[in-house]
Amino acid sequence: MDFDWLSKYWPLLLDGAFQTVALLVISVGFGFILAIGLAFAMVSGGPVTRSLARGYSTVFRGTPLLIQLWLLYYGVGSLLPMVPGLRHSFLWPILREGFFFAALSFTLNYAAYEAEVLRGALLSVPKGELEAGRALGMSRFTLVCRIWLPRAIRTALPTIAGEVVLQLKATPLAFTVTVMDLYAVAFKVRQDTLLVYEPLLVVTLFYVVLTVLITRAFGFIEAQVPIRR
Repeated sequence: MDFDWLSKYWPLLLDGAFQTVALLVISVGFGFILAIGLAFAMVSGGPVTRSLARGYSTVFRGTPLLIQLWLLYYGVGSLLPMVPGLRHSFLWPILREGFFFAALSFTLNYAAYEAEVLRGALLSVPKGELEAGRALGMSRFTLVCRIWLPRAIRTALPTIAGEVVLQLKATPLAFTVTVMDLYAVAFKVRQDTLLVYEPLLVVTLFYVVLTVLITRAFGFIEAQVPIRR
């Protein structure tokens, strides 16, 4: 095993690790917010809203993430330069980068999966608790914020933790749209040094450590907020 290359490539590895973590945080953060809206639309929305939310979930869960990423990057991305004035706007430095399309596709995909998780969790909240909240005169917004959504999230925490780990393992796909994430750095090291296993072992170690941290973080949260029976 030869790890002498680490002394030369460690700045790139750190930057790649940052790109990977940034993709994970952005997609999980914004995706979870979108998932909440989708879940409530499926549970308590009108017929049209419910159908749209279910259709969104079906499309994004029923197609490979790689295809979604390429459709956005090579499809939508190729059309953006045709928008008048966009190239000269402050948005262009963001929209021309593969990172934007990777973060967007990861977010939309994560939201679809998480919406189904939250939908089931929302339906599992005992109706008696919701009725008790209404009896106390809570508005719908207060009922959702204080009882319904917190109970659902607590119930779904183990599944959410698993979804976050799966999302982490999906981040190397960003390499296919020129994002210099950790896997892209490992690929560059392989091209420059002809070493195959050593760079992959470093990447593997990073993902294992991050998975352990995510699992323990969710375990800590579960321990601090015990579920009520």
